[in-house]
Amino acid sequence: MTPTRLTRMLNIRYPIIQAGMSWASSNAALPAAVSNAGGLGVIAAGPMYLDDFRQAVRDVKEATHGATFGVNLPLYRPEAALFLDVIEEERVPVVFASQGGPKAHLERFQRIGTRWIHVVSTLEHGRKAASAGVDGLVVVGAEAGGHPPANGVSTLIAVRRGAQEFSVPIVAGGGVADGFGIAALLALGADAVQLGTRFIATRESGVHENYKRAVLETEIDQTVLVGVRQLPVRMTKNQFAADVLHADTHEADDAAYDALFKSSTLRQAALDGDIERGKVELGQSAGLIHDMPAAADVVARLVEEYRDAVGRLIV
Repeated sequence: MTPTRLTRMLNIRYPIIQAGMSWASSNAALPAAVSNAGGLGVIAAGPMYLDDFRQAVRDVKEATHGATFGVNLPLYRPEAALFLDVIEEERVPVVFASQGGPKAHLERFQRIGTRWIHVVSTLEHGRKAASAGVDGLVVVGAEAGGHPPANGVSTLIAVRRGAQEFSVPIVAGGGVADGFGIAALLALGADAVQLGTRFIATRESGVHENYKRAVLETEIDQTVLVGVRQLPVRMTKNQFAADVLHADTHEADDAAYDALFKSSTLRQAALDGDIERGKVELGQSAGLIHDMPAAADVVARLVEEYRDAVGRLIV
């Protein structure tokens, strides 16, 4: 694959980034496998205890023998400062930060050589992060699982607009599960592509087997954006999603709506395997996924598919 600004900056072989996903990559196994295969594996710190997080960082460092890896940290966490201390102490190569401003942290980490890439879902947030001096942006489109933008703008449009607007490297996120999608987004101006749902359905993913099977069983039109009055979530169309969609238009009481939305959690689906009432966070790209291989095999396949896609364009 052709080197990009980001592969050079991060010293990775391929512009393939495994998204930081709570429980799916809140471990060492999945990030280490992706980094060892030439991509960039990312530990999801969000749901982790501090000691478990520190151990996972050390385990990835040992397993990858110096290969680049990253950590995803939601800055709204009450304990975020303690996690940032560990990231600094352990000299984590890359931080993917979200749900908070980067400005107060950049000098501290850039001084030790840690790259700070900020996750954004709107142009406004991208402008603020870029002006603060981040090393790169993850631009997320509406197809993405988890918390995509509520504005409905697709990855196709968001990434192209981001490439026009920002001078820092762009990581495209949302709607990609194969090398053909990677080729498309690199052609639009992205410097790398972040894949989440594809890496949930791998052997090393830390979620419940029911959750993994949900990836294989979900078609491209079987996810939905719920919770538009709270923090929007793209997830599968299960009973909980149906209840919230009804409440989005019929429930006038904010307290009742809040109680309903908080009655289900990602943990309920990811750890307990309740895929009917839990928040089964998946992107639309689930409809492109039909197997559950090892993560390293996914990376190798993505590279081959990318080459096939580019080959189709060369006459």
